[in-house]
Amino acid sequence: MSAETPVKGPASYFPSIEKTYGQPIAHWMDVLQKAGPLKHMELVGHLKAEHGLGHGHANALVAWFLSKK
Repeated sequence: MSAETPVKGPASYFPSIEKTYGQPIAHWMDVLQKAGPLKHMELVGHLKAEHGLGHGHANALVAWFLSKK
């Protein structure tokens, strides 16, 4: 049994997001901050339409972002 607890929830997507899109998570948090006061699915749509993210990755970033507000 591993001594490390596996990462769960939205953060479990972060390594894949950084590898796939070449930007750190802090970049995506900044993008979401600058997008304005939008609802969850509006922010997901913004990441997909304006930045080319896949639905799962966009959803994970938005869920994390909104949980930290």
